[in-house]
Amino acid sequence: MKIYPVILCGGSGTRLWPMSRGGYPKQYLRLTGENTLVQQTALRLNGVSNVAAPIVITNAEQRFLVAEQLRGVQVAPSSIVLEPVGRNTGPAVAVAALLARQQSDDALLMVLPSDHVIMDEERFASLATSAASIARDNYLVTFGIEPTEPHTGYGYIRGGASLGGNDAAYQVERFVEKPDSATAQRFLQESGYYWNSGMFMLKASAYLEELGRHEPAILTQAELAVQAAKRDADFVRLDAAAFAECPNVSIDYAVMEKTERAAVVTAAGLGWNDIGSWTALAEIAPTDDKGNALIGDVLAEDVSNIYVRAEHRMVALVGVEDLVVVETADAVLVAHRDRAQDVKRIVEQLNQSGRHESVTHRKVFRPWGSYEGIDQGDRFQVKRIIVNPGSSLSLQMHHHRAEHWIVVRGTAKVFNGDNEMLLSENQSTYIPLGVTHRLENPGKIPLELIEVQSGSYLGEDDIVRFEDVYGRVPVR
Repeated sequence: MKIYPVILCGGSGTRLWPMSRGGYPKQYLRLTGENTLVQQTALRLNGVSNVAAPIVITNAEQRFLVAEQLRGVQVAPSSIVLEPVGRNTGPAVAVAALLARQQSDDALLMVLPSDHVIMDEERFASLATSAASIARDNYLVTFGIEPTEPHTGYGYIRGGASLGGNDAAYQVERFVEKPDSATAQRFLQESGYYWNSGMFMLKASAYLEELGRHEPAILTQAELAVQAAKRDADFVRLDAAAFAECPNVSIDYAVMEKTERAAVVTAAGLGWNDIGSWTALAEIAPTDDKGNALIGDVLAEDVSNIYVRAEHRMVALVGVEDLVVVETADAVLVAHRDRAQDVKRIVEQLNQSGRHESVTHRKVFRPWGSYEGIDQGDRFQVKRIIVNPGSSLSLQMHHHRAEHWIVVRGTAKVFNGDNEMLLSENQSTYIPLGVTHRLENPGKIPLELIEVQSGSYLGEDDIVRFEDVYGRVPVR
């Protein structure tokens, strides 16, 4: 019975602002090593036996980001499913179950959030094997983490009757909402309570059966969304109208808290962390003898219990303690370690005021490469553009701006109105307002250029696309 991993790539990760943002959430960041969290999740599957290519679920805005990151670690998913709207994990897992059942009637799903850290991957593989053996008997298995502290940020699972096996496995007695401090302390003292990790192992058929029993509207709409889905290159686009009618419900509320088949496999020493705040990340970071984690270009004098992350500039600290300091190209966060959970309130303020810093970084990734804002003022804007080898921007025009392109590195193939030209380093061209144009990189190294925009309006929505290899031209 083959295991079909389901990698969930939703979520905004607002509590890790300013690095994690709406358009570039934490699963795509390198927070704990050389690989991003979504890459770590995909590579973790290499240690699990009898695993199929993963089903990845994300949204249309992040489709090229997740595809490129998986290609970067040589992981080929069986499909990348695009949700037209976010509808939580209940419908997402339903869609994955329907797709997996198309490949195998007895498919096992291993549902994995893409924004968690697991330090002991051998232990994870062993736990997955135990969970699979239990799920084959039609149990819906959740992975419970043995608590090490009275944590109030996690939901808990109360284990019931033992199911035996190499790892501790139990029927689920009940699920518990995130407790207050006193209740969490009691759970820790009583034992038998486990953190709800959000990871699951279950038969696709068993999940769909229980979903039909407890949340039939989700099953109906998920079936319609899959039946009317369209394949576009590497992507499966769910039918927007059908999927939008799915109730917005988590897998816990939809099925796990209602079914009589719920089971939990429990793990100690897994090194699991959902990185729900900067404090959580600080707890797993290497520190010096004063409890400081200093990442990047950091100078510190007489400081203790500090987490500092300098991404672009030098950060200097003197005589402070118990702080989180995170520096990015366009924002700096300073917070007390005990208040790191409240960073989401800053994001709420940004959203209310319409500021872009809650959604995008100064560097924005596109399917063809990236662009980064360097300077801007009244009627002008300067960007650094990188185009990947063999990639091209859409054939487009602008109503309100003209553009100057200066090649810094590589070779550019430029279509400028009726003219086609090759530009090498230190050469430039001018794109007048209203002229149709396209930029390509025909070379084998990244193309780097400086773009100077000038005009009455410089917003990214002043783009009229005529042709696009990435499916961004609306159907007329």
